[in-house]
Amino acid sequence: MGLNLSGSDLSRGDFSESWFTEARLTDAHLAGCEFYRSDIEGADLDRATLTESSLVRVNLDEATLRGAILDRANLIKASLYGVDATGASCRGTRFMGSSLLEVSLRGADLSDAVFDENSFKVTLDGSTVLRGATGTVFGPVELMDGDQSHKLAGSDLQNWLRHQGAEIQVISKPAHP
Repeated sequence: MGLNLSGSDLSRGDFSESWFTEARLTDAHLAGCEFYRSDIEGADLDRATLTESSLVRVNLDEATLRGAILDRANLIKASLYGVDATGASCRGTRFMGSSLLEVSLRGADLSDAVFDENSFKVTLDGSTVLRGATGTVFGPVELMDGDQSHKLAGSDLQNWLRHQGAEIQVISKPAHP
């Protein structure tokens, strides 16, 4: 816990089932890394490069990913609760069955990202790029416009996403018995 690996080049490393809780990985090069079932809770990954990394079943709760590069990364069944990914690059990133709850994606580039039945309670703004993003999400989202915000859900959210160039279907969670 609390390792300081800022600026390190750990590219292509296998860190399956590792503990990076509260680690400092600012500006770290982690391209092509395997993080299967790792705990990266509370870590500082600001400006880290995670291009084509596998973050399958990873706990990223409360991590910071401001300006991080996650292009073509796999976030399958990952947990992202309370994550600040403002300005992150997630071009072609696969979010499959992940929980994105209270995640800031303001100014993030989600071009060509793939979503599949993700909890998607995120904050977006007019500078969030969604062109070419596809798949399905559960809403709602909070849309920031300057200092003002409002929630978008259901067909309103789906229409807004389409207006941004995304082909993302907003789906409803099934009712519990």
